[in-house]
Amino acid sequence: MKIALAQPNPTIGDIDNNTVEIERNIARARDAGADLIVFPEQAILGYPAKDLLLRREIITRNVNALQRLAKQTNEIAVLVGYAEPNEKPHGRPVFNTAALLTEGRIVAQWRKRLLPTYDVFDEARYFEPAGPQPVIDFRGRRLGVTICEDLLSEEMFGRPLYSCDPVAELAADGADLLINISASPYFLDKHAWRIEQMAAHARRHKLPLLYANQLGGNDELLFDGACCVLDQQGCHAGQAKSFDDDLLLVDLDDLAATRREPIPTGPAGIHDALIMGLRDYLRKCGFSSAVIGLSGGIDSAVVAALAAEALGADKVHGVAMPSRYSSDHSVADAKTLAENLGIKLSIVEIEPMHAAFERALAAHFEGTELGVTEENIQARCRGVILMALSNKFGSILLTTGNKSEVAVGYCTLYGDMAGGLAVISDVPKTMVYALARHINERVGHDLIPENTIIKPPSAELAPEQFDQQSLPPYEDLDAILEQYEERMLSREKIIQLGRDEKTIDDVIRKIRISEYKRQQAAPGLKVTSRAFGFGRRMPIAARPPS
Repeated sequence: MKIALAQPNPTIGDIDNNTVEIERNIARARDAGADLIVFPEQAILGYPAKDLLLRREIITRNVNALQRLAKQTNEIAVLVGYAEPNEKPHGRPVFNTAALLTEGRIVAQWRKRLLPTYDVFDEARYFEPAGPQPVIDFRGRRLGVTICEDLLSEEMFGRPLYSCDPVAELAADGADLLINISASPYFLDKHAWRIEQMAAHARRHKLPLLYANQLGGNDELLFDGACCVLDQQGCHAGQAKSFDDDLLLVDLDDLAATRREPIPTGPAGIHDALIMGLRDYLRKCGFSSAVIGLSGGIDSAVVAALAAEALGADKVHGVAMPSRYSSDHSVADAKTLAENLGIKLSIVEIEPMHAAFERALAAHFEGTELGVTEENIQARCRGVILMALSNKFGSILLTTGNKSEVAVGYCTLYGDMAGGLAVISDVPKTMVYALARHINERVGHDLIPENTIIKPPSAELAPEQFDQQSLPPYEDLDAILEQYEERMLSREKIIQLGRDEKTIDDVIRKIRISEYKRQQAAPGLKVTSRAFGFGRRMPIAARPPS
């Protein structure tokens, strides 16, 4: 039997167009000689649909789409994820279900058992958990189908999350082929972790395992596709593309012959994820162009380079907004970048409006010292200019703050935080530099000017101002952030790892007092295991221990 693994890119709730995309892949698989095509979790509705799942009319439309797809299965069978209404008089309104369609009808269904309620997941809010699921005879095979989290019965967060193992139960019931349909979001080097999880199941039960995953950006979440195949020894036998449309054909009688695409890792993986996420966010939200403030610094340069690649240079408008404190090289570097990328560049001097604000506030600030308030007025002048251009021309404003800055509040509300999408807000500063180097290496020349990469970072809101006057070196800051936020280590444990106690206390304090800023920020694209987004639910008014 030949099975095609599909990785469509759905738009949440756009059932008609999602169904057309599924039909396109069915036709591709049929032409390739597949007997069965497998689609990801919730492929008809798109994942995560969040509170759209509470709207009965949307659930009805997704069921109608499933029936429409069933009528196309006389020559090829289809396994597809959808939201199945819960007809019982109790429980959550829908099941997260995989339906097997063949000969014009639904012949089998599997419901998701393990519902994640951590990080970005909140499935228990919508889905009713299922009990043990069947093994189905299909064309000489005994199929055991699981849905995403059903694979993850192993230890996580230091302890098992669930009391059952759906894969083990299916294997015990006589399954000879395991299929998992997923909508598993990307983060840095996650696919290697997935392979480890799947390989452990395949080895333990001596069964081949096929994995189909969603593709595309949906708000903050990025889905890499990367459908794959493990043989019964747990060897990685086949691999579809990451971050790109693909259809992986698998011959169950010759798994070793399956195509195997390389998986981008490190900065290359983050680059591809951000390109896809940026392009999809604009397309799915109805934007066709972007505006970006260009400071001559590394962050805005990387965002502009990503935007030019994702959208096309003619769709990107860079704006340099020098102040009395801007260095000559800042404007020069912005000009060089715009020329290299082929994007439009406008220069708007903020000195007149900055001076006007100072005059208007002079009497009210009399007797006080110059400080952060006056510095932030400059950032807010720039925010007003950028938002005006965004409104006037219908372009989305892309913010340029990185994760390190967002973590410790080194950003200005209604200033550089103003915008519609925070492209690199989950990219630590040290990774921003690595991304810049990767971008230049990909094209074979300095697309991002070398001076932008090597000069000391500065907000240029005061004379001779540099980031490291108020922040620790970014290598140290990013290491503490990774330990405190992603690994969630305590202050004491981080000290034991050899970090400076005073620096740790300062970073933790800044993270905590900046929570109110982050909860007013534009949505950001998630590329690390724990982002400052909707998966991180921290109170603002709180005084927790370290």
